Amino acid sequence: MKRTILIIEDEEKIANIVADYFMMNEYRTLIASDGKAGLQVFEEEAVDLIILDIMLPEMDGFSVCRRIRKKSDVPIIMLTARSEVEDQLMGYEFKADDYVTKPFNPEILVAKSNVLLERIHSAQKEEDGNKETLTLKGVTINKLTREVWIESTTIELEPKQFDLLLYLMENKHIVLFRDQILNEVWGYDYFGNERVVDAQVKKLRKNLQHKAYLIKTVFGLGYKFEVE
Repeated sequence: MKRTILIIEDEEKIANIVADYFMMNEYRTLIASDGKAGLQVFEEEAVDLIILDIMLPEMDGFSVCRRIRKKSDVPIIMLTARSEVEDQLMGYEFKADDYVTKPFNPEILVAKSNVLLERIHSAQKEEDGNKETLTLKGVTINKLTREVWIESTTIELEPKQFDLLLYLMENKHIVLFRDQILNEVWGYDYFGNERVVDAQVKKLRKNLQHKAYLIKTVFGLGYKFEVE
């Protein structure tokens, strides 16, 4: 899918040149000629990056940037003919990601945009990867691949042991009652008794080896995964 660039620039010639260069690099481009129109396009379209001029009619670029930042972390590159340090600092104060001064080379602008988007994409992938795994006290569990490691060593768990470990780890420090575990891990339609929980905890502790102590028995109640 093509990435979408919103160009908010009141000088038609500059806006068209910038758009042409982005289109040559397989981007979809949108153009707005003033601040209010730019905000309207932003509200209506899903954009991956904004090229934002500071000196705009209707609403200046700083105001546009501030309003966008209240709703979104979309990357913003400020574009302006004003080169004063104060302007650049103000742009960063409003959390712009980069600042390009006119006159500029459109190819450099595209290159900056590529690098910025790639860096953000990599950070998002890493964040998504972190969501897939959960690590507590040297025990790591991957929710998608259903793999478990103790430190760097893979251990093999039966399906229900994996589900049980994941449930305990996701609810660390919380006392989980046996019937609660039975319902969440085995399902409400399971007709066995709570002894199956004790049996699986015993097997799970054995597989966790020296990390077995992390699963605490709460007498008369159930179990909890305790990391302190």
